[in-house]
Amino acid sequence: MASAPRHIIVIGASAGGVEALTRLVRDLAPDMGAALFVTLHFPPDSTSALARILNRAGKLSAAHAADGQQIEEGKIYLARPDHHLLIFRDHVRLYRGPRENGNRPAVDPMFRSAAIAYGPRVIGVVLSGNLDDGTSGLLAIKRRGGTAVVQDPEDAMFPAMPQSAIEHVAVDHVVKLDQLAELLNELAKRPPAREDIVASDDARKEIEFAELDLGRIEDAADHPGVLAPFGCPDCGGTLWELREGDLVRFRCRVGHAWTSEALLASQSETLDAALWTALRALEENAALSQQLSSRARRRGNDRLADRFADNAELAMRRAGTIRDVLLQETKPRHEREEEAEAATGGIRLRAAAREQMSGDDD
Repeated sequence: MASAPRHIIVIGASAGGVEALTRLVRDLAPDMGAALFVTLHFPPDSTSALARILNRAGKLSAAHAADGQQIEEGKIYLARPDHHLLIFRDHVRLYRGPRENGNRPAVDPMFRSAAIAYGPRVIGVVLSGNLDDGTSGLLAIKRRGGTAVVQDPEDAMFPAMPQSAIEHVAVDHVVKLDQLAELLNELAKRPPAREDIVASDDARKEIEFAELDLGRIEDAADHPGVLAPFGCPDCGGTLWELREGDLVRFRCRVGHAWTSEALLASQSETLDAALWTALRALEENAALSQQLSSRARRRGNDRLADRFADNAELAMRRAGTIRDVLLQETKPRHEREEEAEAATGGIRLRAAAREQMSGDDD
């Protein structure tokens, strides 16, 4: 009979995560006395080869988790593409619940569920990745008495995820990747702490969102947080604002969740798509107006031709403005700053020249 683990180690990563996980499992002790759970961001329609990669790299057995699977010591359970991996007492569940920060699987639901189920026995680890998935979940782990471990951002291929965790969570250990396995081997040998810390109601509600508990979701009065003046990028619904210390997050009626950074990134993508759509519409409008102007002029209706020509010119000017904005964003920031400085410098020179001329007139 498989033995229950002393500790639960939950690991979250995104960009650069495969390389980091491969190096980590290489030095993990097969008798470390813990069960490990990994969420790595995958596209929803992808096929994950992570289990095969980790099995070749280390001595612990790695496999994609199955719904309802029992938790055993010495195993690595991997989140499947397009499913959140949630941890309960003695077993795991897979859910196609609402995306968090645009991701499914997402790190935060796994971290929160582990914190509620195992409290001080949880060791949360945030590795390389973009934006800030994992920060909220790591806060939940700390509030239940667990241990927070973060890869040194200077050592990470993509430092944003570990940097966000350090900025918002009272992290216990910040280590380079080469030292991480040794630390986890040591932490896993410690006796488990007493589990007498109660999870907050908001943390439990968020697990119900991740499970897509329709009874909870449809009870609008029971939402955690307060109404925010933003729409959800995934469904357009109203967002509720949740504050965890300095960390601000948002969740909509059906459960989509966003950190401030992820919400801003998604809004930027939406704005970019809208600008390209506007550019296309204006250029098509200009082309059609030019055609109509030519037809009217061939029929001798110069007044109508001039009106269509004016409309084409206006549409092209507007399209040119939008095109300049879109192309400007593709330039490196230092180039944009240099151009802005040059432009403002030119304005200052022209203003100085006008002042000089005014003085000469006096």
